Amino acid sequence: MKNLILLPTYNERENVEIIIKEIFALLPNIHILVIDDNSPDKTAEVVKNLMKQYPNLDILERQEKQGLGAAYKDAITKSIRDKDIYSIITMDADGSHATEYLPVMLINIKEYDLIIGSRYVKGGGVEDWEFFRKKLSSFGNLYAKFWTGLKINDLTAGFVCVRREILEKINFDHISSSGYAYQIEFKFMCAYTLGARVKEIPIIFKSRRQGESKISNQVISEGVILPIKLFFKRLWKR
Repeated sequence: MKNLILLPTYNERENVEIIIKEIFALLPNIHILVIDDNSPDKTAEVVKNLMKQYPNLDILERQEKQGLGAAYKDAITKSIRDKDIYSIITMDADGSHATEYLPVMLINIKEYDLIIGSRYVKGGGVEDWEFFRKKLSSFGNLYAKFWTGLKINDLTAGFVCVRREILEKINFDHISSSGYAYQIEFKFMCAYTLGARVKEIPIIFKSRRQGESKISNQVISEGVILPIKLFFKRLWKR
């Protein structure tokens, strides 16, 4: 059985080679799929060159930037057709998610359906964040937790591992978020709708190695509106 890592990229030329080499050095038999949204900095070219060196590396090239959620939905729906896949991991390509946590995730996914690399459980945290960003992230998670009713401490986490069997039960057409709010909606679908067994493991989230953060006002507004929508979805199901 295979384990697959999804790496979404947009202008990650400076980071993608580093993270790919780190992953394969740690887990030589892992499979990696890069999802690139037609990066102007030619991230895809870097990946294609690395594919000559790593047979378990592949790339999914999309025509335009459509958001993180759209990239994941596209990649997951294509990937789960492969019945040899046991689990899928999503992580950032910019070095924010340390590769050292990957073996821990792969061990724990044998007992659970969804493993979340969490900043907000004991032992977790963030590194080199300014005060405002820390408070915004912390408040955002408390806000999402309140409206969704989920007992998950890091609903906006992007470092997760999920079994293929759970992914096969999700109708991704019913996930409306195309941006970062996808992280919240995806966990809601897994934990609330499907009753997935969830475990959060502590991680230290690091600042990106190179480049600029892609958080925008649109991303923030989507994160404000979505949890309220999910709250009413829970009410309608009662």
